[in-house]
Amino acid sequence: MATASPLSRPVSEAQIELAIRTGIARYFDDCRERVPAFIDRHFHYPGAIATNRVALGWDMLRAPANLLWAPVYALACLLRLLIPEKTGLLWLRNLLGRVPAGFTTKVQQHISDLIQQELLNNGEPGPLLERYLVKTLEETYASQTSEPVDHRQFTRAIEPLVTEALSQYRVTRTASADITNSISCTVLGAFAFQKFTPGGIGLGVVLASVLAKNLAARDFILGETIGGWYYSLFPPEPSLATTAGVMVAVMASLSAFAALSGVLFDPIQAAIGLHRRRLNKLLNHLESDVKLSTQSSFRPKDQFVARILDAYDLIRSGLL
Repeated sequence: MATASPLSRPVSEAQIELAIRTGIARYFDDCRERVPAFIDRHFHYPGAIATNRVALGWDMLRAPANLLWAPVYALACLLRLLIPEKTGLLWLRNLLGRVPAGFTTKVQQHISDLIQQELLNNGEPGPLLERYLVKTLEETYASQTSEPVDHRQFTRAIEPLVTEALSQYRVTRTASADITNSISCTVLGAFAFQKFTPGGIGLGVVLASVLAKNLAARDFILGETIGGWYYSLFPPEPSLATTAGVMVAVMASLSAFAALSGVLFDPIQAAIGLHRRRLNKLLNHLESDVKLSTQSSFRPKDQFVARILDAYDLIRSGLL
C-alpha cells in the first residue's frame, strides 16, 4: 500500500496557532530592539527640534482646545472602564467609546506616523507584522502541505488594533503637555511669587492678586509708594473680571507654550526613560491584543495623572 506524501498531511490548528504566536513574538522582539534608536533619532537633540517644529502653525490653536477638552475625554474613558462589557449599559459604554480625544495636532500625527513607519514597519512599505506571520506560516505549511497561505485576514484583524493603540499614544502628548504646564506653573510661582501654584488656575489667581494690588497702589490717595506698603498689609481682592481676564491670558500662554514644550521636555523624558517605558508599554499591549485578538488594551495613565493635577489646582484655588 502506498504511503501518503508528507506534503499532503493537513496542518493542524495547534500548528497554525503556534506558528502565528512565533511570528508575533519575533516581530515584537524586533520592534523593541528598535526603540532605543527611535528615541535617539526623534526625542534627543537635534531630533527633538525637528519632531516639534511641526507645531508651528495651527497647532498653536489646536493645543489650547485639546487642553480644555482633555478633562471631558478623561472622564469618558474612566466611566467606560467602569462599565462591564456584559451589562444592560452596553449602549452607554459604546457611546463613551465614541467620544473623540480632541483635535489631532500635527506633532501628534507626525509622531504617530514615525512610530508606524519606523518602529512598527522598520521603514518598509506595508504592514511588517503580516510578513512575519506569513513567513512563519509558510515554514509550517511547507513542511506539511503545498496549500497556499491566505494572509489577508491578518491584515484586516491587525489594522484596527494598531490604529487604536496609536490614537491612545497621541493622547499622551496632550497629557504630557498638561503635566509640563503644571510643573512649569509650580516652579514659576515658587520662584517669582513665593507661592505654591500647581497649575494655570492657581497661577492666574496669584497674578490677578498682584495686578489688583498694583492697580490699587497706583491710585492710592497718599501715593503709589505708601499705597504699596498699605496694600502689602491689607491686600485688595481682585474683581471677578480681573481674575477671569488674567486666567484666560495665563491659560492661552500656557497652551501656546504646550504646543512647543516638547522641544524642551522630550529630551528630558528621553533621558529619564519615560519615552522608552511608554513605547515598550505600547508594544507590550499591542502584542497581547494581537495574540488574543481582543480590542486595544493600551490605556496610558498620563491623562489621569494630568486630571488629578488639574483637580488639585482647582481645589487649591478655591474653585472646587
